[in-house]
Amino acid sequence: MNIDFYAAFIIGLMGAGHCLGMCGGVAAALTMGMPTQQQHSRWHYLLMYNTGRLLSYMIAGAIIGGAFAGVASLSGSSYPLIILRLFAAFMMIVLALYLGQWWQGLTKIEKFGQVIWKRIAPKANRLLPLRSPLAALPFGMVWGWLPCGLVYSTLSWAAVSGSLMSGSLVMLAFGLGTLPAMLAVGGLASQLKQWLSNLYFKRANALLLLGYGIHTGYIAINQIM
Repeated sequence: MNIDFYAAFIIGLMGAGHCLGMCGGVAAALTMGMPTQQQHSRWHYLLMYNTGRLLSYMIAGAIIGGAFAGVASLSGSSYPLIILRLFAAFMMIVLALYLGQWWQGLTKIEKFGQVIWKRIAPKANRLLPLRSPLAALPFGMVWGWLPCGLVYSTLSWAAVSGSLMSGSLVMLAFGLGTLPAMLAVGGLASQLKQWLSNLYFKRANALLLLGYGIHTGYIAINQIM
């Protein structure tokens, strides 16, 4: 499997603390308002919500991966993808600086998605309260489009994956990386978030991402030269 898939999984895993901050509250609130007799089905709701979220990631990855692969094919040159890989390396470095708490520039990128999110969010609210686990699937699909710097960074890798299917798989790998944290909302959420928020843990992982981003950029520059 391409190393980008593994990198996407690691991004999701290491960015889990960010995921808990942005989406953890939504996932924890899924059972609010459901009939009392269905409280035992909490895990079913969480599973369907996260399935919907991953489906949205895969759709976005397929769209952007297929689109940029088409552009590269029409141009008849590898340079568009090389330039995109340079951009992806840049996004990886920005993400590493964000996770290591050295620079918060990634939050500025998230603001660009707020315009679209304001139009999407009301659709999610109409689905509440959730009356069955199946209803959590479309709810998760809507929330999958929440503006998120981690998602945007990974989408840059989906863009250079080379095909619609590869772009979808990159985003699936990212989504799977976020699952441990998202499925742990509730009893384990506070302990998990405390562990994931440990500065030394975050910076160690951020340095790995930083090295990977620099290495990827170096390879892309060599291809140009």
